[in-house]
Amino acid sequence: MKKRLRHVAPLQCGIVLATLYALVSLVFVPVVLVVAVFGNLWRGGARHSILNGIFVVLFPVFYGVIGFILGVIVAAVYNLAAKWTGGLEFETTDLRPKT
Repeated sequence: MKKRLRHVAPLQCGIVLATLYALVSLVFVPVVLVVAVFGNLWRGGARHSILNGIFVVLFPVFYGVIGFILGVIVAAVYNLAAKWTGGLEFETTDLRPKT
């Protein structure tokens, strides 16, 4: 069965992308934190190690905010393009319940 996606709610898209971006960034936080802290300690810069550590801990928040802003913008642009082109067309199938 064919369906057409004609509208995306920008705020909801922003919330979903913010969550996805923040969660994906958590994969990188431990690695970047270790490199930032120990890399600066190796060079003797304890003060910069603390600042880098704070930045790395706040990284998921910044990444989430960026995801939210981009999600809202992309959804709004998609809605505009969908008005001109009719939107994305996709097919769906109904799944049988598991017995």
